[in-house]
Amino acid sequence: MSARKQLSIIQVPFGLGTGRPGTEDGPESMIQAGLIRQIRKTEYELAGEYMVRCPLPSVVSSKDEQVKHLPEVKEMSKLVAKQVSQAIQNGTVPLVLGGDHSVSIGVLAGLTSQFSNLGVIYFDAHVGLNTEEASPTGYFNRMSLAVALGKARLKLGDISSSDTLIKKENVVIIGVRDVEPDERELIVTEGISCFTMHDIDRMGIEKVIEKALQIAGHGTDGIHISFDADCLDPLEAPGVGMPMPGGLTYREAHFACELLAESARIVSIDVVEINSMLDESRRTARLAIGLIASLLGKRIL
Repeated sequence: MSARKQLSIIQVPFGLGTGRPGTEDGPESMIQAGLIRQIRKTEYELAGEYMVRCPLPSVVSSKDEQVKHLPEVKEMSKLVAKQVSQAIQNGTVPLVLGGDHSVSIGVLAGLTSQFSNLGVIYFDAHVGLNTEEASPTGYFNRMSLAVALGKARLKLGDISSSDTLIKKENVVIIGVRDVEPDERELIVTEGISCFTMHDIDRMGIEKVIEKALQIAGHGTDGIHISFDADCLDPLEAPGVGMPMPGGLTYREAHFACELLAESARIVSIDVVEINSMLDESRRTARLAIGLIASLLGKRIL
C-alpha cells in the first residue's frame, strides 16, 4: 500500500478583516463539527495541527484612515505565511481554517515564497479585488486577491521575503454575485477569469470547473483553492460573514470539489468566512468540512 498523503491543519482564528464578529470562531467550529473524522475518510493523513496566535485589536489607530486594522492584518498575515511556507517545506498540503477572507493574504504570501508560478481558484460571492482607495468599508476581507495580484498598496512582499505575485492569467473566481464598480473595471481591463452565478446557471458547474482547471493549471506549479463559504447559497449555509441569496447548491459545491480533487493539482486549501454566531446547529460548519473532504478526494463509492 502506498504511503498516505500528508496534511497540515493551520487554524487562524482572525476576524478583524471584517466588520461583523463571529468569523474568528470559524476554525474551532469546523473542528467541533468533526473535521478530523472527515479527514480520516480520505487518502490524507494528518501530519500536524497548528494554531496561529492572532493579534488582538490595537488601541492605537492606524495611520491609514482608509483601511481598518492594517497593523493586525499584516501581523496575522506574516504568522500565517510562515506556517504555510513551513508546511510546504515539510512536504505536506496546508489546510488553512479561517477566520475572515483576509487570512488568504497570509496564505498566498506563504505559498508564493515556495511556488514561483501558482494557480488560484477563488470561490466567493464577491471577488476580493477591492483596494484601499476603492473599498466601501475599509476592511481587508474583500482585498485578498487585489493584494496577491499587486493591485493594492499592501503587497505580498510586505508579508514574506518573496515578492512573487499571483499571475492574473492563472486566477479564476467562481460563484460571484456581488461586484463593486472598481472591481468590475479591474476584471475587464485585466482580463481576469470570473464565473458568476449566471455563468454557472448557463454553463453548468462541470463546464465551469473544467475551464477553471485549464486556466489555473496552465503551466503552473499547482493550484490553491480559496473557499469562502459565502459562495454557497444561504439556504444551505446560513452561517457566513456576508450571506447573499442565489449561491451554489449543496450538490453543485460538492461536485465542484470532487472534480477539483480528481485533477490531482491541489497544493493547498483555505476555507474562510464561517460565522459561528450566525450558524444554525453548525449547519454551515458541517457542510464546509464535507466539502473539504471532497477536495481531499473523498467519494461516495
